[in-house]
Amino acid sequence: MNDDQHWMQQALALAAQAAEAGEVPVGAVVVRDGELLGAGFNRPISGADPTAHAEIVALRAAAARLGNYRLTGATLYVTIEPCTMCFGALMHARIGRLVYGATEPRAGVCESQLQLPAAEFYNHRLAVTAGVMAEHSAALLRQFFRARRG
Repeated sequence: MNDDQHWMQQALALAAQAAEAGEVPVGAVVVRDGELLGAGFNRPISGADPTAHAEIVALRAAAARLGNYRLTGATLYVTIEPCTMCFGALMHARIGRLVYGATEPRAGVCESQLQLPAAEFYNHRLAVTAGVMAEHSAALLRQFFRARRG
């Protein structure tokens, strides 16, 4: 198993925790030099916080751990393609690399809608790897929404 799969498995485990809590199953981890800096899963419902997406929770944890909002050289692993808010946070945190699982056809901004990583107006660039364990991520989402529709 390569590093991307290892860390995506960690994010998938967090996504499963989100589902158990009644949240949309998305998980994220921030890693630098093989060290886990922060982790999180979706919590907007339980936290009454519209910004509590998995990516934001993980970024906040990593920044708090390091005592710095800049996470230069870190990689964020997330189970689904980020939304606009989360992508903006990745850019402000200066994340070096984004790795995500499933695409998000409605609101994903890396390839599904806006292709923001290619935008030239940012003063930061990040590498993107898409599709890591995508089927696992998509299956979690399908199961969650199927159960909610009952």
